[in-house]
Amino acid sequence: MKIDAHHHLWDLSAVSYPWIIDPTPRFFGDHTAIRRNYLLDEFSRDARASGFAGSVHIQVGAADPWAEAIWVQSVADADATWPMVQVVFCDLTVPDVADRLAAFAALNSVRGVRQIVGRSPQEDAATGTNDLLDNPHFLAGLRHVAAQGFSFDLQLIPELMPKTASILAQVPDLRVALCHAGSPYDRSPAGLERWRDLLAPLAALPQVSCKLSGLGMFDHGWTKNRIAPIVGTCLAQFGADRLMFGSNFPVCSLTSDYRTLVDSIGDLAHHDPRIFGLNAKDFYCF
Repeated sequence: MKIDAHHHLWDLSAVSYPWIIDPTPRFFGDHTAIRRNYLLDEFSRDARASGFAGSVHIQVGAADPWAEAIWVQSVADADATWPMVQVVFCDLTVPDVADRLAAFAALNSVRGVRQIVGRSPQEDAATGTNDLLDNPHFLAGLRHVAAQGFSFDLQLIPELMPKTASILAQVPDLRVALCHAGSPYDRSPAGLERWRDLLAPLAALPQVSCKLSGLGMFDHGWTKNRIAPIVGTCLAQFGADRLMFGSNFPVCSLTSDYRTLVDSIGDLAHHDPRIFGLNAKDFYCF
């Protein structure tokens, strides 16, 4: 079973997503083309055409994370032909984090949590997201995530990897999925070398898996040859048993159609069935 381990859906009439309706370009570019509803029918049509049969929905900045989780649950319940589980947002620094996680656990599609540590140098400087790593409540929250039996989806930039690895090492029973190969935003030879070195401490933790996703967010004119060093490094550091393919659609529809994305990463990753479904099946407990 091929599983897309990272995508988003949204219905702008059902859930509020402030960043989508805001016309200000994001770190991944002008998102005008995706400032519209993006529903399961559209996503699954493209995914099925490339042989996929299930997926993992990742939270995507809703104003009300609970409303988003309830809506995604309703979407999953409405289509028995498309198995879909979800990763929700939860602020891990709040005092009642255990209660919030327990509430999410009542939704049978919920498998994990994502609280973004870093998106891009420019946006992080403005939002202060990186402060999470210095907040002792964040580590405590990660321990609650593990105790609840959930996984953690980790999104950050390379500079934050060593500090994050030291935090995650203190929660060895927490399963972690590194989103977007750790966001290698500098695609120069020197930038990729630096990303490779900074990635190593995370890859050394056996609990951490990595998603081959979002590779077009920092290189809008990407080609298979240009992403080859990224895929090669991930294969070398994580091995095929700890890698998962994710389309990051519809965000990455801004830089590619679905089939081109699948075929390009597939060619570089030898179309390994572990990367294209088996690992996601185990990690997200399908």
